[in-house]
Amino acid sequence: MRSPQQILAEAGVIAVVGASRDPGKPAHSVPALMQRYGWRIIPVNPKADELFGERVYRSLAEIPHPVDLVDVFRPAEDAVEVVREAVAIGAPAVWLQLGIVSSEARRIAEEAGIDYVEDRCLAVERATGGLSRRN
Repeated sequence: MRSPQQILAEAGVIAVVGASRDPGKPAHSVPALMQRYGWRIIPVNPKADELFGERVYRSLAEIPHPVDLVDVFRPAEDAVEVVREAVAIGAPAVWLQLGIVSSEARRIAEEAGIDYVEDRCLAVERATGGLSRRN
């Protein structure tokens, strides 16, 4: 399994489940920051049409192209279904944001053989590793 730093370094497209319209929430500020550093952010939110200049999808299954990482800004009890959806679309990695932990989601990811990170922040890992997708 890849480390969180490897996952981020190798990801180009990040689907963000639970991306928020509210700039005051981490579910908005973290994806916006990742986008500024060069990652393509694909927001998934049933209540928005556009975020970060990208079309918003209602579910992972609606995204018409591959994603490298599914980032989860949803409560732990929702993470299980999100991980199932990530496996179904062939995502190679799932990342549960800071404060989100689910042993069931972890089990599903491990059984599917995909990388799994929980209780960590994308933005913190990006900063710690000095990572950027910008040339």
